[in-house]
Amino acid sequence: MDLFKNVIEKDLCIGCGACVGQDRLGNLKMELNDFGFLVPKRESLFKDVDSSAIKVCPFNPSPENEVRTENELADLFLTNVPNFHPKIGKYYDTYVGYSNEFRLTSSSGGLASYITKKLLMKGIVDVVYVVKETMSENYHYEYTPIISPNEVLSSSETKYYPVTLSNFFKELSTINGKVAVVGVACFIKAIRLFQHYNPEIKDKVTFLIGIICGGVKSSFFAEYLSAKTGIDNNNFTNPQFRIKDLSSTASDYSYRCKDLRGNYHSIKMSSVGDMWGTGIFKNNACDFCDDVTTELADISLGDAWLKPYIKDGRGTNVIVTRSQIADELIKSGIASKELSVEQLTLDAFLSSQQGSFNHRHNALGYRIKKAENYDRKIPPKRHNKEKISFDFKYVQDKRMKIRMNSLLLWQKTKSAENFDNEISKDLTNLKRLTKIYHYCRAFKNKLLKL
Repeated sequence: MDLFKNVIEKDLCIGCGACVGQDRLGNLKMELNDFGFLVPKRESLFKDVDSSAIKVCPFNPSPENEVRTENELADLFLTNVPNFHPKIGKYYDTYVGYSNEFRLTSSSGGLASYITKKLLMKGIVDVVYVVKETMSENYHYEYTPIISPNEVLSSSETKYYPVTLSNFFKELSTINGKVAVVGVACFIKAIRLFQHYNPEIKDKVTFLIGIICGGVKSSFFAEYLSAKTGIDNNNFTNPQFRIKDLSSTASDYSYRCKDLRGNYHSIKMSSVGDMWGTGIFKNNACDFCDDVTTELADISLGDAWLKPYIKDGRGTNVIVTRSQIADELIKSGIASKELSVEQLTLDAFLSSQQGSFNHRHNALGYRIKKAENYDRKIPPKRHNKEKISFDFKYVQDKRMKIRMNSLLLWQKTKSAENFDNEISKDLTNLKRLTKIYHYCRAFKNKLLKL
């Protein structure tokens, strides 16, 4: 099956770069496309691409049976795990809390930084691939290997900016020692697929830290936010997406960047509206992912969008442990008081991700049907059977329209003012449709309780 015809041309590439590592003919490289997403391009139109490259793609529309979905991959890599839930996959336990050392310097509760440091300090791994700022003229961030616990702070904040693991996949066979990676669900899945089809390096990847993701953003997202701070013509550096307000709530954070003179500019994210539920600047492939909680990682970490934690602007993590090593790291951190973490009930954890479950599980089947009308073949999914109401269908239609329009508009205008003016009608309509949907859902739930 052809990678370009069935994935890239169908707008289903997420930019992980696994195909670049799998292409033994060396004819693929990652580049930003016209909509600000990293995608593979042919180095030479006169050379072939390895036919096996599509096998490691997390959005391969025709995977082999042994890796058909996340469930099959979990059976291969997460063995002897005691618990399973259809919405979150295999797990040991669920927790909530924060790292006492890294909480204030991280986007949420600092657990990703804590786990990264412990993996290196304990010698569980020798190298961790993390997203760090780059000096490249073309990109602001890239995956970089770190080997010292002292380097952890340089990668401790979330970056809503396109990155790729292509260099990791190319370098993996030459790395000395054990490796860990921090990544979102689709990237973690790509790593598992790469391990499966390259068994000689399977045991080299010892630990995966999964970040619960609300959707991969285009580079347009940083450009737009920088323009909103007053920096025009893409003349910004050092974009920072989760600057906390320690005296406010967890969701009341800011975006900050520098102009070319080194002066900081910032803006409260609450002032720019909903950048997540609307689908603005989101990768199309994200609408066909049903792995809400990075089910194939050793540990999954997200924001605790729950009371009372959401009221604390210092940030708090929800945590799912999926391997014995991960669970032991959390428990030893609690015992040593390095972590202020406690067990969280499964119901509470599920509640923390309810919005994402509604969109990525409940409405997935509807979006798949819409995609198939445009000759897109979607990979096999586990959550595609549920029927949704007409009011929720209207919400889905509007989100898909806004996602595409946001990319087209920013490509055309590159002006925050013009962009806001042109997309405002769609956003207003989506807000109205969402209110109707929420009202109808609440009314139906009330009737069911009678």
